[in-house]
Amino acid sequence: MGFLQFTFPVSGVETSILIPPLVAFGISFFTSMGGISGAFLLLPFQMSVLGFTSPSVTSTNFLFNVTGTPGGVYRYARECRFVWPVAILIVSGIIPGVLIGYYVRITYLPDPKTFKFFVGCVLLLIAVKLLKEALSGKTAASQTTESCTLTDRVEKASIELKTTRFNFKDTTYSFATAQLLGLALVVGIIGGVYGIGGGAIIAPFLITVFRLPVYAIAGAVLLGTFVSSLAGVTFYSLIPINGAVAAPDWLLGILFGAGGLMGMYLGARVQKYMPERWIKLMLGAVIIMVALKYILKFFGM
Repeated sequence: MGFLQFTFPVSGVETSILIPPLVAFGISFFTSMGGISGAFLLLPFQMSVLGFTSPSVTSTNFLFNVTGTPGGVYRYARECRFVWPVAILIVSGIIPGVLIGYYVRITYLPDPKTFKFFVGCVLLLIAVKLLKEALSGKTAASQTTESCTLTDRVEKASIELKTTRFNFKDTTYSFATAQLLGLALVVGIIGGVYGIGGGAIIAPFLITVFRLPVYAIAGAVLLGTFVSSLAGVTFYSLIPINGAVAAPDWLLGILFGAGGLMGMYLGARVQKYMPERWIKLMLGAVIIMVALKYILKFFGM
């Protein structure tokens, strides 16, 4: 299959053109069930397996999110399992957060190792809580509907100055509007500093702290990842770091995104058949991986 080998001009990666979409599909199919694109798993694959280690690898990862997340967002919205108020608040906080984070990154944190260690510790605590709930707590039953029904759709969603609420499966969920807006702003700053979409941080917070159902919020989190990643691609492509921009490898990023698009679409479609406990276990395991990566890197491991 030598004719499928290709050398990508920006990154210098030489591999089969089938590898990027297949790997992205496999990762995003599972992670999208918890509202995570899987970009944080794709980053070490690009660096360790493909040998893509220049600063452009970060913006290429963002491009994967931009190209792939619409598949999951569309599917969740089509099934009426999309909380628009949550999505609006996430987007409203993430956009200025990413800009602030990018400015902080290039101005004050050329090596933000300590702050990353703190983020890792917070994520580790959240992951432990998530796994504990999955192993010992009660979880909602899985869904089995193909389209919107009166019981399995998000309805009566509203944003007020103090409280945001929505109904899902005959239950009303509510939370403080300012709290989610503040969380999204902080996550946007972290994303701008480290080059991540933020879904791996927002999703477990919404599930464990805000006590929102994973079946309803996954699509909203993916939309937040899309917006923050679009801002990331723009900033990395146009604003210099140390005198040079770090534009993505467009072809490689789009190939990754093509696999992610299909993976997230199918992951969103299958999610309703998966027990909430399994999704929480998967999400908890994923977050622990991210947390340990941040913590171990602080100690040079």
